[in-house]
Amino acid sequence: MKRSASAEWKGGIKDGKGTISTESKVLTNTPYSFGTRFESESGSGTNPEELIGAAHAGCFSMAFSGMLNAAKLTADSIRTTAAVTVEKVEGGFAIKAVHLTVKAKVPGATQEQFKQAAEAAKAGCPVSKVLNAKITMEATLEG
Repeated sequence: MKRSASAEWKGGIKDGKGTISTESKVLTNTPYSFGTRFESESGSGTNPEELIGAAHAGCFSMAFSGMLNAAKLTADSIRTTAAVTVEKVEGGFAIKAVHLTVKAKVPGATQEQFKQAAEAAKAGCPVSKVLNAKITMEATLEG
């Protein structure tokens, strides 16, 4: 299986503008710029780190559901936020960390089952595996 996305950039690093599109057409010529990436530019637009966060949150949530199913549990809901930290390093910038904040309703799950499934999903989801970053997590089992 392969999935693809594309980007086009026009202009200089600070004054240029770009667009990002995905094969699925969920994103079609979605704008991004230096401002949407490194500053708090208002207006519409995305950035690569935000998209990595969305991918990680989605990937983790599905993997967590799978781990719960393996334990014969089904979540009523799993809400995941992935906060991606970018830092200036020698030679440019790097994604240094991702913090997952997970809140889930899982009827019948013990705290131990919940924690075990969450840790397995954090380590096992494909996006976690591809990131060269410290991944931390705060997982809350809601009643």
